[in-house]
Amino acid sequence: MSERLSITDFITDGSFLKLCELLGELTGAPLSVHDVDGVLLEADAQGRRDDWGQAGALARVLTGQAGAECETRVSTPLIVDDVAIGHIQHPSSGDGSGGDRAESAARLLALTVSEACQREIEQRRRVEELQALYRLSSLLVGVGSIESVLEAGVNSAVQLLGVDAGVVALRGDETELHIRACMGCGDVLGSATGAVQLGHPILTRAFAGGTISLDDLDADERSTVTADLKAQGLASMAAAGLMFRGEALGALAIYTREERTLTRGEMGLLESIAQQLAAAVASRRLLDVERESQRVAAQLKLAADVQRRMLPDKAPSIPGIDVAARYTPCFSLGGDFYDLFELGGHLGVAVGDVVGKGIPAAMLMAHVRASLRAHANDLYDLDEVISLTNKAVCRDTMINEFATLFYGVIDPRTLRMTYCNAGHEPPLVVTRPVDGSPPTLANISELSTGGMVVGVDPGQRYQCGVFDLQPGDVVLAYTDGLADAMNFDNERFGKPRIRRALLDAVVMEQDVSAKHIAHHVHWEMRRFAGLNIRTDDTTIVAMKVEAPGARSSSQ
Repeated sequence: MSERLSITDFITDGSFLKLCELLGELTGAPLSVHDVDGVLLEADAQGRRDDWGQAGALARVLTGQAGAECETRVSTPLIVDDVAIGHIQHPSSGDGSGGDRAESAARLLALTVSEACQREIEQRRRVEELQALYRLSSLLVGVGSIESVLEAGVNSAVQLLGVDAGVVALRGDETELHIRACMGCGDVLGSATGAVQLGHPILTRAFAGGTISLDDLDADERSTVTADLKAQGLASMAAAGLMFRGEALGALAIYTREERTLTRGEMGLLESIAQQLAAAVASRRLLDVERESQRVAAQLKLAADVQRRMLPDKAPSIPGIDVAARYTPCFSLGGDFYDLFELGGHLGVAVGDVVGKGIPAAMLMAHVRASLRAHANDLYDLDEVISLTNKAVCRDTMINEFATLFYGVIDPRTLRMTYCNAGHEPPLVVTRPVDGSPPTLANISELSTGGMVVGVDPGQRYQCGVFDLQPGDVVLAYTDGLADAMNFDNERFGKPRIRRALLDAVVMEQDVSAKHIAHHVHWEMRRFAGLNIRTDDTTIVAMKVEAPGARSSSQ
């Protein structure tokens, strides 16, 4: 039952009663204070309060000790929470003896005392509410699953508010709430499955973030579950929505087996419990998401380690050719790849870039690399290798999945590079002038012969290109992540800057290594982009034809 307040809950000494006596003397009309049951209150000589029984109060009035023996007296109520907690009696304004002054004084005094008691009871309730929420928050922090959180929340609401039953329903989809925890009753809000339609007149307002109270479920026209509630012996209910950062998560409802009107303080406490419960549910969901994220991150780390192992840890030792590479994925898993392998004394070089990023791109990258490797080991005709790889990718991928691919083979004896470019960024070749002067932009060529990307048209035909290298020449193959790197002004690094960075690295010193060339080009890109976030994987492969007798510095 709701608490029943009386003026005796607030009077702790005789000051208020002494004030009434003083006002009675000033107005010439006696004032008396009575509690919620009509019991007369009087202060003793030391200022303490005496609570008189009903019989004693009547005896004092009848004997004239509280005023004139036959005078007509009027009561002015003391109001807290819209309910009388006592009253001040005074003579009627029509019987003389200072009745007008006494009535005015009583009314002003009653108003002042009521306001003071109202503030005190609100302060008490706030303290009780904070204590209850602290206990509830401590309880919710220690539980595990969402079900445990909900059970702890509904149990706390039932105990703190002194009701008979409670349920918590969470949103299942766009049309239903699902009962997830209950105490003291069955699935009183819906069917035996615990599903509640959002159109339910009792819960609609609560789910939207408000509160609702039904003092008499049998008589209230908003209640359409009277039979279910009567079967549980429930008569009254109140509900509050579970809201977290503007999102409706569900509703908390409490029930009593006797008709009951919740006070404003109790409704506020119910809403606070619902808010606390909503925060706990949201927090628990975030923890579940975090655990799942950690599990996925661990799996991604393993997958990234596997992908790294698919890349060559060092270049094959081919006399006269210095090779180095840099690989920088945008995420843990990347869609770029490169491969360096030995083919009967020749150097095979592959650089690819599959569409997309992350896990799908990494899986497609593995497929393209495996197909290329499988055919490259058995066939020497590069156009046929790319053609068979293209057919394999077309067979096993969707229409929007494809890859760019450059594949070349260098004969270290003749220094001839045979290559096929399937829609990839054309590698750059810096040729040193025959007169020994430093190369310029005019000495940079592109390797673009080939065909379209792999994975789109299984009938695509590819062509081979040939480029005869000379000692001192440098070949730079890269993916579009290098050219597409952006600075904070939304400018691309672009092919002209790649050419300039490559040329600067080549002319920097006569015997510059492939590793230094790859590092310099990558450094120039990072210096251009600054701390701007990378949006694509970046792969760089540099190859330099050594002069006869030069020492290779392959990675």
